[in-house]
Amino acid sequence: MSPPVAPPGWSRWLVPPAALSVHLSIGQAYAWSVFKPPLESALGLSGTQSALPFQLGIVMLGLSAAFGGTLVERRGPRWAMTVALVCFSAGFLLSALGAATEQYWLIVLGYGFVGGIGLGIGYISPVSTLIKWFPDRPGMATGIAIMGFGGGALIASPWSARMLESFGDDSSGIALAFLVHGLTYAVFMTLGVLLVRVPRTARPVRGAPSALAGPQVSARGAVRTPQFWCLWVVLCMNVTAGIGILEKAAPMITDFFAGTSTPVSATAAAGFVALLSAANMAGRIGWSSASDLIGRKNVYRVYLGAGAAMYALIALFGDSSKPLFVLCALVILSFYGGGFATAPAYLKDLFGTYQVGAIHGRLLTAWSTAGVLGPLIVNWIADRREEAGHHGSSLYALSLVIMIGLLAVGFAANELVRPVHPRHHVPRAEIQEAADVPRQQPESA
Repeated sequence: MSPPVAPPGWSRWLVPPAALSVHLSIGQAYAWSVFKPPLESALGLSGTQSALPFQLGIVMLGLSAAFGGTLVERRGPRWAMTVALVCFSAGFLLSALGAATEQYWLIVLGYGFVGGIGLGIGYISPVSTLIKWFPDRPGMATGIAIMGFGGGALIASPWSARMLESFGDDSSGIALAFLVHGLTYAVFMTLGVLLVRVPRTARPVRGAPSALAGPQVSARGAVRTPQFWCLWVVLCMNVTAGIGILEKAAPMITDFFAGTSTPVSATAAAGFVALLSAANMAGRIGWSSASDLIGRKNVYRVYLGAGAAMYALIALFGDSSKPLFVLCALVILSFYGGGFATAPAYLKDLFGTYQVGAIHGRLLTAWSTAGVLGPLIVNWIADRREEAGHHGSSLYALSLVIMIGLLAVGFAANELVRPVHPRHHVPRAEIQEAADVPRQQPESA
């Protein structure tokens, strides 16, 4: 499957909707917490066990992005989106079978392993293409697309909750909900497969800088630099801090205010998940666009420093004020989303666009690590403290302190980022040869 090259006159503004159709679909992963309570009740699972499909999905996201990044660069966005469509939808169908037969390992295999591969390939599928189409505004461009991943739960959370109300929250109802998800997302992701195109040249916009201007570093060379590993730590710490709340969002807000005069209902908790998704989505486009103005390093200082302050406020006063708890959580999730959306542009600034998609894929192994650490820290500590007789906000007190420490580590790593040494740069002749490849492809596909 050859990369579909844009014909003359093709508008670059058609590419973000193609990316959004994929990212809005795979962003359903952020609505997993809606399925946690029904699965725990129907299959007799603990909070830690019910988080396993989500955790494995994030692990496979990072691993498939890392190992498939170079292949995505070579074969193009249409191939990547097709692979993502097949894996993500097949994961839901396997999960539906697992729920129907009450075989939880099938849900873990389907949603976590197979679906996780679709998450990873789908997540990186449009990134390199968008940066090449928008060399003048890379932060905004990647923010638009990756906004979709953060906003997926804004659709999926209330939609899933409504299906569980209609179909029932037993194993058969969960199975039917999974089935509908798999079929619907297959149709929606097909739009992106049909619409996406790559630019004909390295300078798709008149007057804008060439996408291949400046120093360029290969994916193999990038992982040998300290800059890559500093960014790896930055992303891992920021994601761990955000994903711990996101994966546990619905039960967490319920626990925080369970003993108060204004407890949170299951419907309101699902609404809270949707609000977090909105903040996640807004942060991806808002903060990444801001990074085009104030710089990537400065915006990460905001994510990590102010994020630690928000966690401190939740730890100290969160259970005494519902508005404060919600506001701090929304800010944290905006930073979480912004960190994802800004990362490709940060990589482009440091390593160029030559193999930025492959480099981004390797960086997402930090997400895999965080996908295990965040939910594990929050769920394991909450389970142990509940066994010890604790309840309410005290289930999460230690977890919040740990998150503050992780954000401080990320802040320090960001301060260590410096320009890449010239010895890692790729020769200009090799870059020009790579730039000529798309011109040899068909004009449409």
